[in-house]
Amino acid sequence: MIMDPIGDLLTRIRNAYLARKEEMNIPYSRIKADILKILKKNKYISDYSENDLGGGKKDLTVVLNDVRKTLTIPTFKRISRPGQRIYLGSGDIRKSRNGKGIYIVSTPKWVVTGYEARSLNVGGELLCEVY
Repeated sequence: MIMDPIGDLLTRIRNAYLARKEEMNIPYSRIKADILKILKKNKYISDYSENDLGGGKKDLTVVLNDVRKTLTIPTFKRISRPGQRIYLGSGDIRKSRNGKGIYIVSTPKWVVTGYEARSLNVGGELLCEVY
């Protein structure tokens, strides 16, 4: 049983990058799909897709960037954990690594980056930082 699905997602992606995998599969959830959409939009992964396994079950296939071409492995840092939730208002969300990274925030407008949360003037739970 997975206690922290977002932490598990970030760890699986990090381990796949370190093992130089081209793609990986993870169990489906809506919040994971939204986080992957943000990672794809900001070019931390190449692509992702939803696969129907039958019986009402799904999984996500993530296609990773080629480390040999990008020459960097992204760093994924979980901030708000199940044991300690971190909530911020829209004015408290700052730039990640002086603009070099992104924060992923769960808001009432669903999951957005820190930049989008500031522009929408909404706060929420600070899920993770990617740089």
